Amino acid sequence: REQSQLSASVVEEDTEEWQKDPNFAGLQRVGGVDLSYIKGDDTNACASLVVLNFPALEVLYEDCQMVAVNTPYMAGFLAFREVPFLVEAVQRLQQKEPGLKPQVWHISFYSDLLSAGFGVACHLGVLMDLPCIGVAKNLLQMDGLCRDELHKEQIRSLQKEGDTFPLIGTSGKVLGMVSCGDCTNSSKPLYISVGHKVCLETAVHLVKSCCRYRIPEPIRQ
Repeated sequence: REQSQLSASVVEEDTEEWQKDPNFAGLQRVGGVDLSYIKGDDTNACASLVVLNFPALEVLYEDCQMVAVNTPYMAGFLAFREVPFLVEAVQRLQQKEPGLKPQVWHISFYSDLLSAGFGVACHLGVLMDLPCIGVAKNLLQMDGLCRDELHKEQIRSLQKEGDTFPLIGTSGKVLGMVSCGDCTNSSKPLYISVGHKVCLETAVHLVKSCCRYRIPEPIRQ
């Protein structure tokens, strides 16, 4: 019920002035958050947050905290297990360096590509009222999506940096975009989806603008 109520508040459109400019004039800070587990241990994790300036992509602030994840995993409800730690990291930033609050966040998780169309990027964006983008390295198999021969052929069609194709589920909904972020290795694309307060086209363009390598800098850092 709570997830359904929160999902009703997701905004899949651009809401900020800087999003209207093709060069993102007015965008000064971008953030990234991630929760990384110790290999073989699903309870001890590191909650990480960074803030970078834009477009130089230099690190302005970083926060890493080891946390104990006790909420059990349930498919489609990952956010309830992990978002509280990310919210705490954002709150620490707001307390320590309020002037460094990012204008948009990159989340190293799926967002719309999760069951019920409401994942970590959406959840965090709605709770904190922040523009968020979901970015992942692998395809989550749901709504008929799978890494079959058709998908592999579509990936092979990505010939140059910036090439994309949409992820369309059996429901007919566009769930995200597959993007060739690094022209030297198009066999390993990025999966980009909307989190909150940003449209898919802007999300793809911004991720590309934040890439020095395959992974966008806010998440790579």
